[in-house]
Amino acid sequence: MCYSAQIWASYRKYVREYLAEIDIGTFAELFWSRLDDDRIKLPKAMEDAFDTSDDSTPPEIKDLIDKFKTQQATKLEQLLFAQRKRLADAERTLLTKTTKAATEAKRISTTKVDWALLKLADLRRTVLKDSDSRIYPGYYAPVMVMENGKRVIKHMRYQCRPAGKPAFYDTKYPGTYNARRDNLEGFWKAQFGYSHGLMVVNAFYEHVVVPRRGPDGSPVGSATDNVVLEFKPRPVQDMLVACLWSHWTGADAPDLLSFAAITDEPPAEVAAAGHDRCIIPIKPENIDAWLNPDPKKLADLYAILDDRERPYYEHRLAA
Repeated sequence: MCYSAQIWASYRKYVREYLAEIDIGTFAELFWSRLDDDRIKLPKAMEDAFDTSDDSTPPEIKDLIDKFKTQQATKLEQLLFAQRKRLADAERTLLTKTTKAATEAKRISTTKVDWALLKLADLRRTVLKDSDSRIYPGYYAPVMVMENGKRVIKHMRYQCRPAGKPAFYDTKYPGTYNARRDNLEGFWKAQFGYSHGLMVVNAFYEHVVVPRRGPDGSPVGSATDNVVLEFKPRPVQDMLVACLWSHWTGADAPDLLSFAAITDEPPAEVAAAGHDRCIIPIKPENIDAWLNPDPKKLADLYAILDDRERPYYEHRLAA
């Protein structure tokens, strides 16, 4: 559940709406690490929230973002040069003789050129789209936690690796971006009651299986399709999604902050759309109680999850 979500990535909103501070140090570390490891993924909106023209962002973070964009543009331009040459070579060969190798080279190089051009355009795009706020498992997102009595925004990976567990837990348990409510005192017992967070989202996305339909809208036998649905609350609102998080440390690997969204049984409209889980948006008046958990009072924490916001979730096929 909560395969992906549309996050609230403007840090100024966190500060203004929730009186939260931004842990600039951890974000600077993330942007620095990304220069050496472009497998670190974060939504464009999260990056652009720092990449502004005002003085609210430390210059070193802007510099790290600029370096990464330059680095990625160079890689894409090198790829473009190589694939355009491969395409030209294949087309020259095909002028005199049709071969399987040249035909395949033309197909692959054309696809890669188109892909690189799209990535370059996306890298240089300055106008944000709704999809720029969407996160997937493995992406980094802003999460609100409590630290020294203050609400603090930190970056965390959206797939929780519990402290003390080996790094291969990421592949052994690939679904740990969700924490089922009925397993909070089982698999998640080291986090539930100890390390709670909140992620602000205004939509979530799910894979569902639906009957395949023909051009006239009628079912095509027993065939099915796997589609992605977008669920948005009505009335429109930002939701404070209950999360668990962990600070993982390893001898030969960098520290990792990561989190999972807590899920529960779905409301009727989500179930009717074909999905069996749903995020839990807590009420604003319960923020501090949720972020300051007492492991001796788990009943109080369950009560917060029960006393949730209950919007109607309207759904449509995701773009």
